[in-house]
Amino acid sequence: MKGTQPSARGRASRVGLLTVSETAGILGVSPSTLRLWENVGLITPARSNGRYRLYSPELLEVLKRIKYLRDVKQLNLPGIRQVLGKTVKAKSTNGSRPTDLGPKLRRFRKRTGLGVVQAAKKAKISAGFLSAIELSRANPSVATLHRLAVAYGTTTLEFFDLPKQSNHLVRPRDRRAIQTQSGVRMELLSVGARQLETQLFRVQPGAGSDGSYSHQGEEFIYMMSGSLEIWLDELQCHTLNQGDSFWFESTVGHRWYNPSSEEAVLLWVNTPPTF
Repeated sequence: MKGTQPSARGRASRVGLLTVSETAGILGVSPSTLRLWENVGLITPARSNGRYRLYSPELLEVLKRIKYLRDVKQLNLPGIRQVLGKTVKAKSTNGSRPTDLGPKLRRFRKRTGLGVVQAAKKAKISAGFLSAIELSRANPSVATLHRLAVAYGTTTLEFFDLPKQSNHLVRPRDRRAIQTQSGVRMELLSVGARQLETQLFRVQPGAGSDGSYSHQGEEFIYMMSGSLEIWLDELQCHTLNQGDSFWFESTVGHRWYNPSSEEAVLLWVNTPPTF
């Protein structure tokens, strides 16, 4: 008996990607809506052998944000494009330089002697998604970035393009930055500090860590503007607003997101630098 060819859905599932129908079902929209968002330039899904559209977990988060802007904020397509474009504009105007994570993460994986399947298993993500990240076709969330750092025996601090020498002064144009596809930007404020890690977080509406993570140390947050909802061990929920300060033990599982319609900007300090 001749074997049957695996369906596009089956192939996508094995590499951790979603088909059009699966993605539409999760979001509660029609496949034609996804194609419309693609045609107007809001998203760019991957392709299987140049034929089938495939959606990564990161792209799914972007789609959730688009749906939120459409359904909750009642924005039309030009309005959604404008809101999404604020993140891109911020990348080019605030002077800090985003890190190209793909090649860097590949080097870290090879340095630890792990294959793609092994590394993905340790980080609790699919091998296909990790391959897409390394090829710069997908962008990891904050939680995924941390899990990869743990898998490679390092911290997310090493994923920034750090200068060779420590600097007491870091000007805005010299900041290193990491940008996630779902709308979180982390700008490194201190270079060479041994006991603390200081970052400026810019979190777009509806964006967040996309998962819980934990590590050693303590953390301090000062809200400069906007709002942030943070969950500790899925038991405590705290909503932080402008002017609020908050600290917690890093060993507690924590996840967070911006529940408002405005960008959240916050000072985030980890000590020691274990994130």
